[in-house]
Amino acid sequence: MKYGFIKVAAAVPAVKVADVAYNVQEMEKLIALADSEGVELLCFPELSLTGYACQDLFKEQLLLNKAEEGLLMLLDFTRQLDIICVVGLPVQAGGLLLNCAAVIQNGTLLGVVPKTYLPNYNEFYEKRWFASSQDLNPTEIYLAGTPVCLSADPKLFQTFGGVKFGVEICEDVWAPIPPSNNLTMAGADIILNLSASTELIGKHRYLCSLLAQQSARTMSGYVYASSGFGESTQDVVYGGNALIYENGQLLAESERFSFQPQIQMAQIDVERLRTERHTNSTFINAQRNAHALIIRAKDIATKPFELTRYVDAHPFIPSDEKMTESCEEILNIQVAGLAKRLVHTGCQHVVIGISGGLDSTLALLVCVRTFDKIGLDRKGIIGVTMPGFGTTDRTHDNAASLMQSLGIQQLEIPIAAAVTQHFHDIDHDATVHDATYENSQARERTQILMDLANKYNGLVVGTGDLSELALGWATYNGDHMSMYGVNAGVPKTLIQYLVRYLAHQPAFADEHDVLIDVVDTPISPELTPADELGNIAQKTEDLVGPYELHDFFLYYMLRFGFRPNKIFVLAQKAFGDAYDRDTIKKWLTTFCRRFFSQQFKRSCLPDGPKVGSISLSPRGDWRMPSDASSALWIKECEEL
Repeated sequence: MKYGFIKVAAAVPAVKVADVAYNVQEMEKLIALADSEGVELLCFPELSLTGYACQDLFKEQLLLNKAEEGLLMLLDFTRQLDIICVVGLPVQAGGLLLNCAAVIQNGTLLGVVPKTYLPNYNEFYEKRWFASSQDLNPTEIYLAGTPVCLSADPKLFQTFGGVKFGVEICEDVWAPIPPSNNLTMAGADIILNLSASTELIGKHRYLCSLLAQQSARTMSGYVYASSGFGESTQDVVYGGNALIYENGQLLAESERFSFQPQIQMAQIDVERLRTERHTNSTFINAQRNAHALIIRAKDIATKPFELTRYVDAHPFIPSDEKMTESCEEILNIQVAGLAKRLVHTGCQHVVIGISGGLDSTLALLVCVRTFDKIGLDRKGIIGVTMPGFGTTDRTHDNAASLMQSLGIQQLEIPIAAAVTQHFHDIDHDATVHDATYENSQARERTQILMDLANKYNGLVVGTGDLSELALGWATYNGDHMSMYGVNAGVPKTLIQYLVRYLAHQPAFADEHDVLIDVVDTPISPELTPADELGNIAQKTEDLVGPYELHDFFLYYMLRFGFRPNKIFVLAQKAFGDAYDRDTIKKWLTTFCRRFFSQQFKRSCLPDGPKVGSISLSPRGDWRMPSDASSALWIKECEEL
């Protein structure tokens, strides 16, 4: 395991019912393939050594003996391989016959797990041949020349990298309380399921939902391998499902009804799963009484690491199939938050600074939706443009056009004269375009908005977003301050997406062209003069870096607590050739430095709604000392 990842696989081999030698040969092919691909943990289907559909042949001693010989053959085949394989076979224990999973590595039988829940309905009559682990008294047997203790006690297997996995077999996961519940509570990061599930109309959809829910509920990786082509089709058909999930997310799936052997591989992020668990108090409370026997695997040679799994470059952006649902949900959260504040205070006016940029545009649209929903006149929305030294015609005209089209009350208050007087008062040279020059403008604008709110008995609606809060890209007690910040939980990349989404909604058809131009306008605070052509000269992303990178860093640092070296690896995979490694390193270092140094602004953040999995509210998700040191993070960034 490196960077928290372990490579797993689910295999569906070719099979002939009751032909153990053939089945072993086919399994060896897939083991060799998986090992060559760096797989560390490989799962085969239920009763894979004999085939699942042997029926009364399971009463035949010849088949049972050959199954044990087949296990010996696999042990010999894996003697020089570090890969851990989990295979299915019938095992005799005194007067009982058990449907078991055998865990093998380096020619060693690490342990055997018997099936707990046996189906005895429709096409399944396992109780005709097998006993449940619940029927088993602890007993020691010799299997493939190895002493094995068989019992119903839960067992966890621990790899050399510290990853723990548990095993359940087919019907076990369909039970009201699956064995994987206790196994994960006892510390299993991954569950392997050896299965032989038949195909029926609608069953596959239910199966996928079941596995997704089980992996999400237990915050685990789930590797499912089920019998495929070659099993008996006397009365039923086996589709050959190989499925891998991580905390409810599908990582890999096989082709159903394939006539060829298949193997599905994926990298499971164990570090991510563990972060989810130790920040989830419900999981912590649930695991108090869980227990399992720990069986340790052998040490393995370190192999070169290559991240092969897909990494979304824009983790805050909803997928296309969920676009409408997700966007509406986000907007409804923003609207509900502002509506409650207005109803509670009795205010019928809001004051909002409109710059013609992304953040104020989204905030304005949220205000409009809110007023429409609670039946207030849009004239109660007081939009204020405050042109200054850096305001361009493009942003000014977009702001004015948007306010006029939406039918809100529109004010324009130039700030140049007031700020110039302020420069005189504090003896600042106006030709020096430093922080004083910029922040004086931001604070003047905030003063105007606050005083207008007093005049109209209204609320100042903040426009700053989550990305700006993370970077501290706001003037303290300037645009940093408001009476309610509707965008506080929305990152910049998502704001771009939301504004574009709203531009294509019928309710804003008249504003479509302006909204699209707002999205296409370079992001800028416009606090320094425009260039000689009147275009924006001060571009935020030239100064602090691309927002898509910073949002990526923000997501993985806060959501999962990943350290810089892992975020760096993920970013290289996600962005491919869009940014070279030096560029990613540069802006990751900037992010870490600014995130720590700017916490003091977040410590006194105005109220605002959380809309996603990340919030920087000091009253909720993120509580951090304003004087915490960034040394550890910066040092690791420098060593990348």
